[in-house]
Amino acid sequence: MKTEKASILIVEDEPKMRRLLELQLAEEGFQARIAADAETGLQMLGKESFDVVVTDLKLPGMSGLEFLQAVKRVNADLPVVIMTAFGTVESAVDAMKAGASDYVLKPFSLAELVLVVRKELASHQLRQENRDLREALGRRYEYKNIIAKSDKMQAVLALVERVAPTNSTVLIGGESGVGKDLVARAIHEHSQRAKGPFVKINSTAIPETLLESELFGYEKGAFSGATTSKPGKFEVANNGTLFLDEIGDVPAAIQVKLLRVLQDREFERLGGTRTLKVDVRLVAATNRDLRAALEEGTFREDLYYRLNVVAIDIPPLREHKEDIPALAQFFLEKFARESGKPAHNITPAAMKMLMDFHWPGNVRELQNVIERAITLSTGSTLDVADIHIDTARRAHVESGSAVLPEGMSMEQWEEELLREALKRASGNKSQAARALGLSRNALRYRLSKMGVPDPPDKD
Repeated sequence: MKTEKASILIVEDEPKMRRLLELQLAEEGFQARIAADAETGLQMLGKESFDVVVTDLKLPGMSGLEFLQAVKRVNADLPVVIMTAFGTVESAVDAMKAGASDYVLKPFSLAELVLVVRKELASHQLRQENRDLREALGRRYEYKNIIAKSDKMQAVLALVERVAPTNSTVLIGGESGVGKDLVARAIHEHSQRAKGPFVKINSTAIPETLLESELFGYEKGAFSGATTSKPGKFEVANNGTLFLDEIGDVPAAIQVKLLRVLQDREFERLGGTRTLKVDVRLVAATNRDLRAALEEGTFREDLYYRLNVVAIDIPPLREHKEDIPALAQFFLEKFARESGKPAHNITPAAMKMLMDFHWPGNVRELQNVIERAITLSTGSTLDVADIHIDTARRAHVESGSAVLPEGMSMEQWEEELLREALKRASGNKSQAARALGLSRNALRYRLSKMGVPDPPDKD
């Protein structure tokens, strides 16, 4: 399926909006068909083939939600994008639960809608091609340094297989420690850019004041101490891949420059006037819910849609525990080889201990546990006594004690936690945010929402 020949069904009862959407999508190269109500739309679906449906949520007769449910009964795989003028998250969430692929809130820009449609076409094509390939070949995907015996991780690698040869921007989601960096590297190594550089940068590891110069470089004299010019990560990654980890923590001012690079592939160094052109594929990762960040106003909606062309969500380890034995063996052999110790095995009792744990730190925590066991062990077989994992966190939660301190509301307790974290971090918001498991922007949002003074950075 080629995007320029994709067929889009538009269901909108307002004539001017219906005509405007038809013209805009046709101008973008789509074959646009229109219907004034849900009943007409269903009749057209029965006679013609469509690649995406765009429908208003409020329609005469059958509602947009009822229409969505009817479409899913006809074709469960057909992407449906909801338009709603109510501006309420609840109505959009109900539509997503009923099977909508995405939604846009009126008033929206036509460019935004086109981006959403293109994303749904790309995602649908990847799912279809992956399903066809798996059914035809029954293939098991294998990538260096990635253990994926489970169906959930095989589904992740199937997406990597399909998206890697393209130039599409990829947004990798998942909790900390699931291996987002390994998936990003796999995408690069199996792409047409594999011979080019793979450059990684973690936005939370760099103070906000330095992040812009790290990404885009700076000219001599741009700031105090800039005695020479320096290229940024985008220049270093030219003709290759830039992996931007923790994209959800990027400050708003830098989000604007990122959007420009993604749209126009050009930027200026800090303190410079010369426009630089780059050919870089961006792979971004986040452990945050960027949808929530959109609602908080801490992340730009237009940047979100530019990043979220193809989304790959990596499940937490607790959801694919069948991979634990292979992961444990992989780490055993790796650390035994690095430490010069004899090849290690693991007893069934020790393996059961690993399988029963909930792994809040995911694969990274498992790796650390195995490394510690190898380092301190004296024999060639790891047993229960060699495995040291922190079960106190779960025991504390399950102890049955009161969740909140006596006499305090949740809001009061949260405010107290924020104040204490800032106090312990000596006012350093980045450090306080890490201690609380929040992003810097999320911390600022909570401070402003609760009326707590937002002290200047001491980063």
